Amino acid sequence: MPYLGSEDAVKELKRALSNPNIQADRLRYRNVIHKVIRHMTQGVDVSSVFMEMVKASATVDIVQKKLVYLYMCTYACQKPDLALLAINTLCKDCSDPNPMVRGLALRSMCNLRMPGIIEYIQQPIHNGLRDKASYVRRVAVLGCSKMHSQQGDVEVDGVVVNELYSLLRDPDPIVVVNCLRALEEILKGEGGVVINKPIAHHLLNRMAELDQWGQSEVLGFLLRYNPKTEDELFDILNLLDNFLKSNHTSVVMGATKLFLVLAVEFPNVQRDVLGRLKGPLLAASASESKEMCFAALCHVREILRSMPGHFSSHYKKFFCSYNDPHYIKSQKMDILCELVNDENVHNVLEELRICCTDISVQLAQTAIFAIGRIAKTFSEKCVKILSQLLEFNQEHITSAVIQTFRDLVWLCPQCIAKVCLALPGCEEIIQDNEGKRALIWLLGMHGDVISNAPYILEDFVDNIKTEISPTVKIELLTAVVRLFLSRPAECQDMLGRLIYYCIEEEIDMAVRDRGLFYYRLLASGVNEAKQVMNSPKSDPTLSVLENQTDQPINTWVPAFNTLMPLHDIKHGLALTAGSEGDHHVSEEINLKADLGNPLDAADLTLESNITMTPEVYEMSWLSTDTACECSLNWKTGVQPDILQTSLHLMNIFTIAKSKTAANPWKSYLYAQDSSGNLFLIELRLFTDAPSLDVSVKQNSKNDQGLQNFMTILRTAISAILDLS
Repeated sequence: MPYLGSEDAVKELKRALSNPNIQADRLRYRNVIHKVIRHMTQGVDVSSVFMEMVKASATVDIVQKKLVYLYMCTYACQKPDLALLAINTLCKDCSDPNPMVRGLALRSMCNLRMPGIIEYIQQPIHNGLRDKASYVRRVAVLGCSKMHSQQGDVEVDGVVVNELYSLLRDPDPIVVVNCLRALEEILKGEGGVVINKPIAHHLLNRMAELDQWGQSEVLGFLLRYNPKTEDELFDILNLLDNFLKSNHTSVVMGATKLFLVLAVEFPNVQRDVLGRLKGPLLAASASESKEMCFAALCHVREILRSMPGHFSSHYKKFFCSYNDPHYIKSQKMDILCELVNDENVHNVLEELRICCTDISVQLAQTAIFAIGRIAKTFSEKCVKILSQLLEFNQEHITSAVIQTFRDLVWLCPQCIAKVCLALPGCEEIIQDNEGKRALIWLLGMHGDVISNAPYILEDFVDNIKTEISPTVKIELLTAVVRLFLSRPAECQDMLGRLIYYCIEEEIDMAVRDRGLFYYRLLASGVNEAKQVMNSPKSDPTLSVLENQTDQPINTWVPAFNTLMPLHDIKHGLALTAGSEGDHHVSEEINLKADLGNPLDAADLTLESNITMTPEVYEMSWLSTDTACECSLNWKTGVQPDILQTSLHLMNIFTIAKSKTAANPWKSYLYAQDSSGNLFLIELRLFTDAPSLDVSVKQNSKNDQGLQNFMTILRTAISAILDLS
């Protein structure tokens, strides 16, 4: 017996299809055709029986026709000459008294991907658009779209377009929806289907007749219509009101977005609609479908950006379930951080504390970082929980806690004492580079209150030859120099050994340059070194620009009910503490010489003694219009931190920036010239392109000053890239 897929098996099928005895027995004949289709769906090449299958299409058995037409649609592109033999049968079936046969034949003809098929399907499609049976009209409408796609760049047929627009008033609701889909595809080059007032009102009145997926599609098309008067607007909103109560999540989301778009000038209406959306979103968040649950949680996050306490009374709905996948648990943790308040902080922290010991390393660290976000408001409770987590002596837990401590002490100086008490002993557990850097930064910045800080750092210095990461070595250099300035007797010896190693033995040029920089800095005098190294140990005001959530609803409405919220696009800033901006101090020294003095070339002097608080910057930024925008090429592999430190030398100061690995990476800067003109700058680096987008605002209209400042900025960035 021939095995499945062998040449003998295909030949046997061919003989069976040609056997008159089998052809005379309808059931046996259909079973053989079933075998051919089964072979085809399993990847077996059965194109050699094409001629026999074409002959089998001449039958009154509709099941057999479906099977044969499926076969022909699959192999027509391989056997175009033989496929033409089936055209007569298909055209004949398009005139069959049975509407199911007419629709099946028309659909199959439109799916034959072969040259020259257009001339055969045009007339059947036009006849199908006027057919009495709604099923045939549905197929014919979609056939118009298929015919257009096969024609390529041929000009749009105006007759077909007019026919489809007229069919928008067809009594069958599915025909109406299919017309919208077909017109959208055919008119794609012209912006898609046009929704005017008569069409919009007709679609709204027919909405109740559509199925749930049809309603979702129509709601999307109605976004293109803008009511002319306020009375018309509220008439439309009244018609949409019932769809906010639909049992289908897609309909509710589509109706909500349409409400939000139409009521753009009525914030109270928008907030009322979002209040009614609370129930459907909570139900979708508890759905058994993980995909729907994730989409709902992402949209909850979008709403919380404008209404921070909107779901506070339902915070337990966002507790993690044991069978939730990681991506859903992460979303729930983000939402819990937004919903925490004085009443639920204990329960939320207890939920996150349990997640911190999850078997998943990634989830445990996500929970720890979430506690760190809450700690900016409830520092005492959170520091206590984080300190208790260190008792587990688990490497990934300890590393995440130390990283959280590093960011926390920068924004919450009241936590410094308790954090410093928890640090000793962590150095023996941490193995990853980010955890080491965080611990070393804490020891260097706050080593004056940690009794054994020099001895912990000395262990790192003794093992410097086995350290692989250059960033850890640079962090260690900075920390030891900083601690030496406050505790010189205990650090002098190891600082000398460390700098000697970095200059004489280290092969990484960034580490070597950093060692040379500190050597020359210390050689210039202790007082000069203190002026450079003794930066602020914390800055609570930075939290003003971090994780802003109270944003206008209209800023995220265009992305609502799309895939954009699922991409987790961050619109705010993610500020980091530590010496992230100090990685390229050695490059600063070289840049100062190599850049020359672009200020003189631009005939503009920037002040060096100006300061600005984040609050003032934010108010100025929001109240000032953009004066200039441009996009500059960026070199792949160049870290953006070199840009920050180098611009600082030119008296362009940073107020806030994203993490180094963020995409897009953002930075906000400011500068002021001698005439008092203030410049506010936003830099956005897209590492995928890569390109650096620059937006500049100024507090007074000075075109010449703006032009000179842009010259400085472009010259500086170009020089930085040339040196990298």
